Formats: sequence, structure tokens, C-alpha cells
Amino acid sequence: MSMMSKILGATAAFALSAGAALAEPALIFDLGGKFDKSFNEAAFNGATRWAEETGGSFREIELQSEAQREQALRRFAEAGANPIVMAGFAFATALDSVAADYPDTKFAIIDMVVDKPNVRSVVFNEHEGSYLVGMMAAQASKSGTVGFIGGMDIPLIRKFACGYVQGVKAVNPSATVIQNMTGTTPAAWNDPLKGSELTKAQIAQGADVVYAAAGGTGVGVLQTAADEGILSIGVDSNQNYMHPGKVLTSMLKRVDNAVYDAFTQGANLETGFNVMGLANGGVGYALDEHNASLVSADMQASVDAAAGQIASGALSVHDYMSDNACPVE
Repeated sequence: MSMMSKILGATAAFALSAGAALAEPALIFDLGGKFDKSFNEAAFNGATRWAEETGGSFREIELQSEAQREQALRRFAEAGANPIVMAGFAFATALDSVAADYPDTKFAIIDMVVDKPNVRSVVFNEHEGSYLVGMMAAQASKSGTVGFIGGMDIPLIRKFACGYVQGVKAVNPSATVIQNMTGTTPAAWNDPLKGSELTKAQIAQGADVVYAAAGGTGVGVLQTAADEGILSIGVDSNQNYMHPGKVLTSMLKRVDNAVYDAFTQGANLETGFNVMGLANGGVGYALDEHNASLVSADMQASVDAAAGQIASGALSVHDYMSDNACPVE
């Protein structure tokens, strides 16, 4: 083990053990890092909002390696943290092992289902929100070609892509949607340079709007899109502010609400399967002063109408996760 690894390990251990006597909630970030401006940061914002509103405090840790997942869970549980919230599907295996050993501790995992009596499994209808921003991309595109850049090539990210393509095609059936994934390992969530390279490649193929669902990698996508004079679409958190007038919108995945709700319920956290979609404010699109000039009244009206239909069940968006297939490409 390198000296730096020892230091990081010691730091993590201290963060986990500090305040062990207090029954505070805890949040474990995935490998993309707390300030990825996307998924993890949304989780952090939810925890921070809870702390500011209640005057409470919470414990947290940013993982440095895959090996720390189970270690972090066990140390927080031993320290009395309750509930313990995990940001990301990759915690499933560790949680499956740990949950039974701490039956009096409540756990919440985001983006995966772990069937244990003391676990809340929170999943999102990302395909619904992605459909809406796909509609917006098609309406904003002048070339008829738009792009999608995903992070790690997994079914969850294919779910984003499939919803996006359906929304694009609903507006322009003849549109071309270029799709690329950043990689097949967790490093794909934090590779802005690769995101930039993929964006340039898609621009070369005619894309004039690119949707990034890639965690920290998306920072490179949005930056390059702005530099090259095309529009981008952010994800998870509202990323419109990062390049005002250049980010068409952001697909909001309300991870912040999932964390806030879990922390609010505390040790009385309601466990089981929890779905967050358009019908209950779990997903949506961002409209603010940073992108208002890009979204016409007609565009907003059509997207809001579709959102209402999806929420009511009148319009069904195919979920890639149901059969690992997309009806349109």
C-alpha cells in the first residue's frame, strides 16, 4: 500500500468514527466524487438542505476505491449512524452482505433494488425525464442530428439514452441520434477529457445538441459543446448555470429529494421499493434564467403537455430496463 493510500485510509477511518456516539444519518458518495456537479453533488445538496433546515448534522465519506464500499457501510453502522444512504447502484453487493448484520439500522440505496427488510430501494424513471429533454433537443436542433454521451455502459445509462431517443423521434421521426458511451469501468464517470473527445466526434458527424448522462465526464461534454458553439443538455443536477445560454436544459433526477426524504424520516425510514418519476416530482427538466432565452413558449408548452400525459399514464415511455431493448434507435 502506498503512503498516499494509507493517508486516505486513515482519513476515511477518522471521518467514519468521529462522533460515533451520535445517531446521525450518513451519506456515502460513489466514486465520481461529492462535487461532480451531477449525481453525487445532487445527493450532497439534499443532505445539506436537510441539515440547514433542521439544524442537524450528518456524516459522509467519499470513497477512494471499490474495496471501501463494505468497509464504509460497516463502520457507519457500528458507529450508530441511522439511516445510512448510498449514492449509486454499485453499493448493492456490499449492502446485501451488510444489511442483515445490522437489523436495527435503516439503509437507503439509490439506483438499485436490494430486497432486505431494513432497506429502502430508490429508483427513478430516468426514461421519462430523458424523453422530455429529447423533445427539446429535437426542437432546438437545426441539423436534425443530436447526440447522447453516456458514462459507464450499463443498462441504467441505456435507459437514459432510450428515453431520450423516444423523445427526439416523437418530435422529428427522421432525426439522427448519435450515441456513445465513455467506458465500461467506474472510471467512465470521471473522465472529462474523454467526454470532450466524444463531443467533438459527434459534432463532426453533424450533432448540434448533445445530452450528457455521464457524471463528472459530462463536465467535459458541456464545456466542449459551449466552446464549439453547439447546445448541450445537463443531467441529474441543474447544470444550466455552468454555461449560461449554451446549456439547453438539464434533465433533473431528484436525487437530492431522495436523500432529503431519507434523512427526514431518520431511524423511522419507510423501507421497501420506492419509485420517483414525473408523477411524484422525481424527474423533470430545468428552466431558469440561464436557459430561458433558449426555450421558446411553444417548446415549453409541448414539453409540459407531454409531461402531463406521462404523469397521468396517457403517454407511456418505454423503459429499457424492462427488456434491455429500445423500440427506436
